[in-house]
Amino acid sequence: MKKSKHVLWVAVLIGIAGAFLASRGAHKAPPATGEAAAKPALTVSTVTPETAQWAERVTASGPVLAWQEAVIGAEIGGVRLVDLQANVGDHVKKGELLARLADEMLLADVHQQQAALDEAGARYNEAAANARRALQVKDSGVMSAQELQQFANAAEIAKAQMKSAEARLENARLKLRYTRIVAADDGVISARNATLGSVAQVGSEMFRLIRQGKLEWRAELTDMQMQRVRVGQKVQVRTGPNDTVAGTVSRISPTVDTSTRNGYVYIALNENKTLRAGVFVQGEFELGRSNALTVPQDAVVVRDGFSYVYQVGKDGRVAQMKVSIGRRQADRIEVSGGIGADATLVATGAGFLNDGDLVRIGPAKAKGKPDVASAQSPAHKTHI
Repeated sequence: MKKSKHVLWVAVLIGIAGAFLASRGAHKAPPATGEAAAKPALTVSTVTPETAQWAERVTASGPVLAWQEAVIGAEIGGVRLVDLQANVGDHVKKGELLARLADEMLLADVHQQQAALDEAGARYNEAAANARRALQVKDSGVMSAQELQQFANAAEIAKAQMKSAEARLENARLKLRYTRIVAADDGVISARNATLGSVAQVGSEMFRLIRQGKLEWRAELTDMQMQRVRVGQKVQVRTGPNDTVAGTVSRISPTVDTSTRNGYVYIALNENKTLRAGVFVQGEFELGRSNALTVPQDAVVVRDGFSYVYQVGKDGRVAQMKVSIGRRQADRIEVSGGIGADATLVATGAGFLNDGDLVRIGPAKAKGKPDVASAQSPAHKTHI
């Protein structure tokens, strides 16, 4: 009897549990439909491309060089260097003393040549006086024609010897002046090879001078770019992250390299205290102005190495349009390829979109305040 009651209670419990589970299954939510799972529309702002006149610029690079360099060397040899008055970086004036060579021996030679000239002058004066006296007695017949000619010849020889002595004296004085090494022009000393106490050799370089302190930029351009550059054209050269120096095209190379088809354009740079010869810089040439179809920078998205914009259709869905990027100016970019000037493009929030996404155009935002999409997507990509 007890066993029957136990079986009955087990059956009742099983029935209650089954009824409970059935009731939970009856209240379970129906499976989601495709409409309910659809991606929500993103709120975006739109923009229409603008056409503007933009400058056509080409960027080039190259080294900064001295406009002209003067090599200053010794013009006499075998003389010791006894004084140095200039060093690298010094600004000097034309004729300013840079160095001095020992002059004792050369000064003595000047005195010797001066004495020789005095002696030659005395001999000439004597010979000239004898020739004049001979001419005075010419008609008296005291002297033959041959003797008269001898006196005249002696005077001419003495005169020539005096002129030779004058030349030797001038040469000695010139050598004495050469002991003073002076600046050939105004400028900046860019190199000094002279060493105090060394013996100078004829033609040996002692100093190198950047004439007038002027520098120039040697820009490398393609032959097609060179055809659009003109002498006198203004150029901006970047000397640092936030620094530029203005320049003017001074000359254009008449030839190009046969292997690279590139040539050189030389730009005279305005004075700049920080610029140094030898540095490698970049600069921009303005080649004219032309129309550009431009959009805000935020409207362009880069994906897989390509640039895209999103055009909004009448049905509120976007079409991903591949574009080519051109010039840049402030926060705008030139685009071309597949879009017209009347296209409606996503201005902000484009990085969250994919081709065919549904969007909702939101109210215009205050200038300077970026839009934020109402929902985020894992498809967020990098803006340009």
